[in-house]
Amino acid sequence: MMVSVVSTNGDGNSSFVLLTQRNNHMKTQARGSEIRMLLSVIILFAGALLAQAADKKGGPSPASCVACHEKQTPGIVTDWRISRHSQVDVGCADCHGDGHQSTNDVARVKIPTPDTCAECHEQQVTQFKNGKHALAWAAMKAMPTIHWQPMAMIDGMKGCGGCHKIGLKSEQEIKDLKKSGGGFGLASCDACHTRHTFSVKEARQPQACETCHMGFDHPQWEMYSGSKHGVRSNLKQMGLIATNAVAPTCQACHMNQGHHDVDTPWGFLAVRLPLPEDKQWAADRVTILQALGVLDPEGKPTARLDVVKAARVAKLTQEDWQKERDAMLSTCNECHSGNFAKEQLAQGDNMIKESDHLMAEAIRVVAGLYQDGSLKKPANYVSAFPDLLTFHDAPTVIEQKLFVMYLEHRMRAFQGTFHANPDYALWYGWSEMQRDLTEIKALAAELKNPAKK
Repeated sequence: MMVSVVSTNGDGNSSFVLLTQRNNHMKTQARGSEIRMLLSVIILFAGALLAQAADKKGGPSPASCVACHEKQTPGIVTDWRISRHSQVDVGCADCHGDGHQSTNDVARVKIPTPDTCAECHEQQVTQFKNGKHALAWAAMKAMPTIHWQPMAMIDGMKGCGGCHKIGLKSEQEIKDLKKSGGGFGLASCDACHTRHTFSVKEARQPQACETCHMGFDHPQWEMYSGSKHGVRSNLKQMGLIATNAVAPTCQACHMNQGHHDVDTPWGFLAVRLPLPEDKQWAADRVTILQALGVLDPEGKPTARLDVVKAARVAKLTQEDWQKERDAMLSTCNECHSGNFAKEQLAQGDNMIKESDHLMAEAIRVVAGLYQDGSLKKPANYVSAFPDLLTFHDAPTVIEQKLFVMYLEHRMRAFQGTFHANPDYALWYGWSEMQRDLTEIKALAAELKNPAKK
């Protein structure tokens, strides 16, 4: 607003003031026009960038996807809306591509893989690819009679494949899965971060591991949940003990600091190289390696050893084993003294040694039946020697018992020890192994002397 000042003494000062105010007003107007022009340019530039980003993204907007899928798959929409993805504008097309636009082109939907997730979560995916979860599919496919199983159990992912799908798959395997089924189960990450919330908080709970780490051959969930670790974690979740109380979860021990390179010193089968210095244990481990088919009856490496190496089913050097043991000791040391942690893990090692001795004795009994002709070599066996990895496809009752002794009871004996569950270690593990050995010896005697049945 202009203000007029009238001089009362006629010296002309009033005219000077008026001109000055007019000049200031014009400058202000000009400055305002410049600011408005600058804002307009910024808005136009930002719009261009957004349009460019949209063009690069391509495909439908999240709103257009939601409009249809609220009717077709409302649960998916609900989960996405409460996810972090929704909050940061990660829409459907970012993961599923822009090929699917209507009900007529559903087959063009892209099924995400870990590489899809790596576009935003590169560090976690890189760590995952270095861990044993990434090898789960390859390990399953390496089993000698896996192709004998019903398709629904493997590629259909209703049996072994339902958990082992967390593993990476080759381009050819992905193509084969699309031919044999729907081509789902490729993402890996959603095994723990359930779609479509993909919650970090959910994946950090021990229950996230329960679906796969339970049951016949790997009941880690049952062992953990009944251990002091698991009990305290449960009480903490229920709000019955302090929120800052020590209550280790599966992730706290096996994914310390959120690291996705999941691994353990002994691995699933609890065999490794080099052989131990203890001569008896070394001999027992050789027998077990022969029954796993990685050594032949003469103790020479077989082609299956290369498969074991590729799938990293076992640690094959002292350095690899020691690296994981040191990492676990460091984790244990966060809650326990170093001496206590070493002693506890050494107890687990010792339990493997004791279990191996029983296991090797049982294997030698069955191997003796092949050597004396009481059992004939099956057509699918490479050697006249029991093959533990045929699992329930083992051709004789005595080998079925041997398989159960190894995959169920030996597992529970050492896993129960490492997971601090005394009942599993003894009654579901060691005790059952003793009973298995007794039955195997009795069955062997019957096979050698059928007339005395």
